Amino acid sequence: MEKSKHSVKHIILYPLAAVVVLMTTLIPSAPQSVSAASQPGGHSARNLEAAVSTLRPVTDTHADSSGNSGSVDRQAENKKLPNRVAIIVDDFGNNMRGTEEMFKLPVKITVAVMPFLPSSEQDARRAHELGFDVLVHLPMEPRQGKPEWLGPGAVLTRMSDAEVRQRVEAALENVPYAIGINNHMGSKVTGDERVMGIVLAVCKERGLFFVDSHTNYRSVAGKIARELGLPPVENHIFLDDVHSASHVVKQMKLVQERALNQRYCVTIGHVGIQGKETAAGIRSGIAGMKDSVEFIGISELVREEWKWNSQVTLP
Repeated sequence: MEKSKHSVKHIILYPLAAVVVLMTTLIPSAPQSVSAASQPGGHSARNLEAAVSTLRPVTDTHADSSGNSGSVDRQAENKKLPNRVAIIVDDFGNNMRGTEEMFKLPVKITVAVMPFLPSSEQDARRAHELGFDVLVHLPMEPRQGKPEWLGPGAVLTRMSDAEVRQRVEAALENVPYAIGINNHMGSKVTGDERVMGIVLAVCKERGLFFVDSHTNYRSVAGKIARELGLPPVENHIFLDDVHSASHVVKQMKLVQERALNQRYCVTIGHVGIQGKETAAGIRSGIAGMKDSVEFIGISELVREEWKWNSQVTLP
């Protein structure tokens, strides 16, 4: 009987002893773990942070039902657009010097055609056939300058609302394939909210956009364009403000810098008395830029940058 009692004691006491040993081992270690985690620089805190950081990519790269990872989708969304340059060449329409050279440039350009001149329709059609965008290069009243510089069909600030509208619509009818308008001269008109409001209203009605040539740094064209829901497109750099090929090459370098720093650049050159020199400078500049920027038409830039989808009906 005593022997069986002794066996029972052993059966009961051995597990109790094991529990006591475990408690004395584990209980002191708990405060140490907590205190280490509570210390700003403690190893446990760092280990926890490391553990969390290793989990983050897992939660970010969840797969959809097709098995594609979310991170891949985001990478595709964030894929960088190429740096883009839109070259607008003004003053087509009068068989001006440099016309042939501009049409033969090795990149896409945008051809801005003045209305009601001997080769207005011809230049617009040729540009369209070559795959170039066409703009109406609309004559507008300047603050200073000779009236004869404007050409026929000019928009003047003294005109009534109806007269301004009639001038804009007539110019659009005269230049086939036009997808937008930019201003020829126009430093006075582009500062006039009433007149520019009418010009841009016609643009909106016809699914066109307006490119502010920036002959007036106080232009209201961008402000009104935004109010009407049109893209606020503007020129950044004149290529031939000094009429020499070497100056144009220097300006093309500035165009490249802006395109690389700001994603895109809109730049303007001209046919005319120094049109061949401007074309030569553009051609030389292109050679040093072709590997770093993409030359596109103004309509492509407007679609990409402002998500503008034109509803123009071309003839």
